[in-house]
Amino acid sequence: MQENIRFRQFGLIGENISYSFSQNYFSEKFKKLKIEHCDYKNFDLKHIDEVEKVFALKSLVGLNVTIPYKQQIIPFLDSLSIQAKEIGAINVVHMTDKNKKVGYNTDFYGFEKSLIEVVEVLPKQALILGTGGASKAVEYVLKKNKISYTFVSRFPNKKNQVSYQDLNQELFKHRLLIINTTPLGTFPKVDTHPSIPYHYLNKNHILYDLVYNPEITRFLKLGVQKGAQIIGGLKMLMYQAEKAWEIWNK
Repeated sequence: MQENIRFRQFGLIGENISYSFSQNYFSEKFKKLKIEHCDYKNFDLKHIDEVEKVFALKSLVGLNVTIPYKQQIIPFLDSLSIQAKEIGAINVVHMTDKNKKVGYNTDFYGFEKSLIEVVEVLPKQALILGTGGASKAVEYVLKKNKISYTFVSRFPNKKNQVSYQDLNQELFKHRLLIINTTPLGTFPKVDTHPSIPYHYLNKNHILYDLVYNPEITRFLKLGVQKGAQIIGGLKMLMYQAEKAWEIWNK
């Protein structure tokens, strides 16, 4: 007789996530590698409190976490990995055999790997557009690689933050790496883009967009017009997803 094989539930929590990459990516992975007794589902939550119902699923093994819950979910977890604690945002949850909910950040891994494989010599200074959960993983990587950075925010309230209105030629002259961590430009609102002075860009700039759908966003297209090097968010997403799979299968 065949032993009872445990069914394993995975999923993504976020808001308005029908467009999401993760469900399709993992469903295809299960099919291609003939991984049975697994399912990946979108859990579209209107409020973070609803995550309690998701955690109550007995078959739940792992979750990806996206906008706007990368920070809001932390109080619902039992512990965080060292990196997740330092970053202050998580995008992966693992339900351990002891039913503990552990938070991880694999965004930083995906961002760093996808950046280093394209850019041979990293610039010494950067601009981070946005101050949400995704920006924290980017900040961690820049610190690790000794790249100084300035956040660009609609509502700057800290020392190393400036507003979009403050962006000038002098700031752009030295900060050659510009990373968009906002959702601006995401499908279906593909005509939106961060409001930066694109006319200050040149061939020495590198534009990195964490948005992956579309693959080439308006932000990146405007960079290309000025001769800048561009990197889209798809590779980062794939790398962080594979790292999440590794964590869930520990």
